[in-house]
Amino acid sequence: MILSRAKPALQKPTAAGGGGTREGSGGGGKSLPKLDELLEKRDFTGALTLVEFQHSADKSDADTLEWVGYISFHLGNYPKAYKVYKELMQHHKTPIYAVYFGCVCFFLGHYEEARAAFEKLQVSEEPEHRRLKNRLLFHLAHKEGDEQKLMSYHSQLQDCQEDQLSLAAIHYLRSHYQEAIDIYKRILLDNREFLALNVYIALCYYKLDYYDVSQEVLQVYLAHNPNSATAVNLRACNFYRLYNGKAAESELTRFESEASRSFAYAKEIMRHNMVVFQNGEGALQILPPLVDVLVEARLNLVIFHLKQENVQEAYNLIKDLEPTTPHEYILKGVVNAALGQEQGSKEHLKIAQQYFQLVGGSASECDTIPGRQCMASCFFLLRQFDDVLIYLNSVKSYFYNDDTFNFNYAQAKAAAGNYKEAEELLLLIQNERIKSDYVYLSWLARCYIMNQKPRQAWELYLKMETSNDSFSLLQLLANDCYKMGQFYYSAKAFDVLERLDPNPEYWEGKRGACVGIFQKIVAGQEPQDTLREVITLLRNTANPQVEYICRVIKKYAKENRIPVN
Repeated sequence: MILSRAKPALQKPTAAGGGGTREGSGGGGKSLPKLDELLEKRDFTGALTLVEFQHSADKSDADTLEWVGYISFHLGNYPKAYKVYKELMQHHKTPIYAVYFGCVCFFLGHYEEARAAFEKLQVSEEPEHRRLKNRLLFHLAHKEGDEQKLMSYHSQLQDCQEDQLSLAAIHYLRSHYQEAIDIYKRILLDNREFLALNVYIALCYYKLDYYDVSQEVLQVYLAHNPNSATAVNLRACNFYRLYNGKAAESELTRFESEASRSFAYAKEIMRHNMVVFQNGEGALQILPPLVDVLVEARLNLVIFHLKQENVQEAYNLIKDLEPTTPHEYILKGVVNAALGQEQGSKEHLKIAQQYFQLVGGSASECDTIPGRQCMASCFFLLRQFDDVLIYLNSVKSYFYNDDTFNFNYAQAKAAAGNYKEAEELLLLIQNERIKSDYVYLSWLARCYIMNQKPRQAWELYLKMETSNDSFSLLQLLANDCYKMGQFYYSAKAFDVLERLDPNPEYWEGKRGACVGIFQKIVAGQEPQDTLREVITLLRNTANPQVEYICRVIKKYAKENRIPVN
């Protein structure tokens, strides 16, 4: 946003005056680097050292101090630039300092102070200064969400490179990536030497999920500037999307090992990205200070809390965020769905369903993978599982080894009555956290029962520790086995339930299951030696009906020479 200068403001030292251009008086002395040479090489650290040395010799030289502010800004040292321009404004009434000061405040996030700088001082009538002020106010209006002012400043933009680049930046920030690409390509067509525009175009393609195209465009810039922090960081992000976190991590690690210790540009965003690449390692140390600096930091911290099952923490972070991009809508939907399920809140589940429907039904997202997942989630919350399967079937080839996808897919299959495929999907899951979850265990048990495998379902219960979840699984086993005519395991489950909770309903269930086993034995559908265990299960209950049922069973056993004692 700061206009670069074609020539340095500092006077070039003359041979007569010496000016400190050489050390010593002989021709063999070392020559000090010149400011324009350092700026040409973009060696801002060296340039700052030079101008600060010159400023120390003459504190009243405003030109030198102005260069200190300019170079500090380009180094990303905004607090230092802030102090410099504030000092310049106090001692010199040059109006353009107010604009430069406003630019620094903007990068520091001091938006009110940036606007106040313009209200106190009138900007000079030079066209380039007026355009710079308009561009800054244009971006301030976007940050403040003032649509009326945004359109007003937009109308004042001209068809010059700086204004068009500013417009492209706003398009990018408002997720209008194709519009931004069109502007960058138009400028690049007339200015092939503007290689950095390839980075902006690559970033837009990255946001559009065209990671291979992004990488191809980015390589044009990297071929000339292999040590660019911005480009290397974007390449690492492409690697993360195209390959995995390890590939991305090694890219950033290599860059950091080769960079000088004084290099600080993009340090925060690289530390942020490293957390993502390392699957959340160090998230609580690195992300919280960046929450109000990088939008992605807040979102990734929310994702971290969700993965740690800190749903309330995730909700507290995102509840006041007004979503503007599909990813933000999706994340708010996921958080509300998780909180709604955890608290049994229909309100949060309704909000989640609306967010998912908004994304999945939008023209730009309806045919994307996230868009179809959103529609599946929407119908899942509405319990319309046939519709869920329509959307999940269309994207399943992309998630064959994804445990979370398979878990949700299996639940939808089972809810729609397709228990065989649901069982196969559940058994594909490797994630131990999911496999120990009661929802997983209960669905797998139900699938076993519906697929005529009650013994495997019973073994799931036997592996569980005594808890509310194991009690709930027993109830499921008892009732589902009864409905499927698997009376032996139903009787065993009701027997345990009765001993844990002497509820008359459990006795009635056990009695019915025991009679059902007896009927199956009479019909030759169960082994006869099961009668002995049926009598044992019945006698675990102190009920007058027990003796009558046992007498009938014993009479049948005696008549058919079946040992039951």
